[in-house]
Amino acid sequence: MGKRGQTPQGKVDIRWSANFAYAIGLLVTDGNLSSDGRHIIFVSKDMEQINNFLKCLKIDVKIGKTISGYDGNFSHRVQLGDVIFYKFLESIGIKAKKSRTIGNILVDKKYFFDYLRGCFDGDGCFYSYWDPRWRSSHMFYLEFTSASFDHIIWLQDEIKKYAKVNGHISGRKKKDFFQLKYAKKEAMEIIKKMYYNKKVVCLSRKKIKIEKALKIEEKQQKQY
Repeated sequence: MGKRGQTPQGKVDIRWSANFAYAIGLLVTDGNLSSDGRHIIFVSKDMEQINNFLKCLKIDVKIGKTISGYDGNFSHRVQLGDVIFYKFLESIGIKAKKSRTIGNILVDKKYFFDYLRGCFDGDGCFYSYWDPRWRSSHMFYLEFTSASFDHIIWLQDEIKKYAKVNGHISGRKKKDFFQLKYAKKEAMEIIKKMYYNKKVVCLSRKKIKIEKALKIEEKQQKQY
């Protein structure tokens, strides 16, 4: 079904590509499937994220607002009615009420790091700091978050398969979420694969943060 492309009944062109895989990553993290078997919903505080999602799926729908259940702030919201796309999402492992139950996602391996970039822009984070224990020690971490332990395990396995890095998982099953973290050298391997050219669709504020840290790292390497 994923290779047939758009059908007369479907609004989304269901063909794997870099942009399509990125949108799937966004859906896995910040989207959900309605229980009606038809509607796909995507929510984000970042308008850029909303626009990227619509661009990657090549759709034009009304952008509304909703109140976040976590902090009570407003977020942007789009809703798409497409039974064929809905069934496709189910076929690759995305279900309604997926947060804690999602596991493996059947992503075309050619576009895995586009998918991963979508996951990162949705529920991932990047942070850097100067470690006071060591002179001129600049550290940074790349992190992916999920409420599903099975999904985090699958992500770790896939990243190890394609980037040859291990990472580590923090959080316990009693907690609300799990974090898959990669420090410095391992993070750099993933970053190179996620941002393999300057034109990839991404959330610019996260990319800028990464670029700043990498420039500091490059400067440090030249000094020592």
